[in-house]
Amino acid sequence: MIIYLVFYATPGNVAQITCGPRCSPVQVHQVAQQLHLDDPLYVRYWHFLQGIVVGQDYSTGTSVQHCSAPCLGLSYQTDQQVTQLILTKLPVSLSLVFGAMVLWLVLGVGTGVLSAWRRGRLSERMLTGITLAGVATPVFVIGLVLMIVVCGQLQLLPFPQYVDFTDDPEQWAWNLLLPWFSLALIEAAAFARLTRASMLETLAEDHIRTFRAYGVGERSIIGRHALRGAFAPVIALNANNVGSAVGGAVLTETLFGLPGIGQELVHAVNVVDLPVVVGMVLVIGFFVVLANAVADVLYAVADRRVVLV
Repeated sequence: MIIYLVFYATPGNVAQITCGPRCSPVQVHQVAQQLHLDDPLYVRYWHFLQGIVVGQDYSTGTSVQHCSAPCLGLSYQTDQQVTQLILTKLPVSLSLVFGAMVLWLVLGVGTGVLSAWRRGRLSERMLTGITLAGVATPVFVIGLVLMIVVCGQLQLLPFPQYVDFTDDPEQWAWNLLLPWFSLALIEAAAFARLTRASMLETLAEDHIRTFRAYGVGERSIIGRHALRGAFAPVIALNANNVGSAVGGAVLTETLFGLPGIGQELVHAVNVVDLPVVVGMVLVIGFFVVLANAVADVLYAVADRRVVLV
């Protein structure tokens, strides 16, 4: 409801923007009637909810188009169903996010564990400096450097061009390799710092001292006990990152020309295509909720003290 009100209750003549600057008042009025913009806001919101549950019929001027449930409306610009548009763009964003997630977990958690293990040594200071630089570096800088070096100078990879997984899985992976690393290197730096802090806190607890007193090896302590106890904050951060990155990786998608949710959302905002904006924001919110629900389950797996009720 809040999302709907934020976008549809804002001042501005949506019919004029949709029709264009050269439309006459009569044409603007026709567009407003066609889009039901003359109806009260609560009536439009009720029709929106009905469309999600049972679908809805829309007049496109010359014909009537049925939008099957869950229907999020029709685009003001293209008359395309928002649900179909999202389903077209969503695989691109999911491919980017989940591929990058594997990399940022491996790189970030591994670096954090190594920093905590080598605390106070030169290698730990070097890793800390690298992670600080990673947090401070914008994603488009890393992406540009990777493209210039890897694609331009070394010519190890072609310039990225999205290929559907169903068409060619190998080319799909090769073309997403640079976007994965560009997004993952930024996030890995945050995971490395969080993992290091959590590991140092866990290693200072009494049960870890007990293990050491009984002669348990340091690698076993870190791998089997300390890492598991320090993993809860990592799970929480990963849930937030995955949920928000579905629609928030705009810079990465734009830099590499990936036709995903983020890039389409920016375009919809620029042309004031409100049904597309509302539909995509709802989908992004859904993934945030889903990622946090999965994280709640993983808490119990990582920490035996957590009980799901």
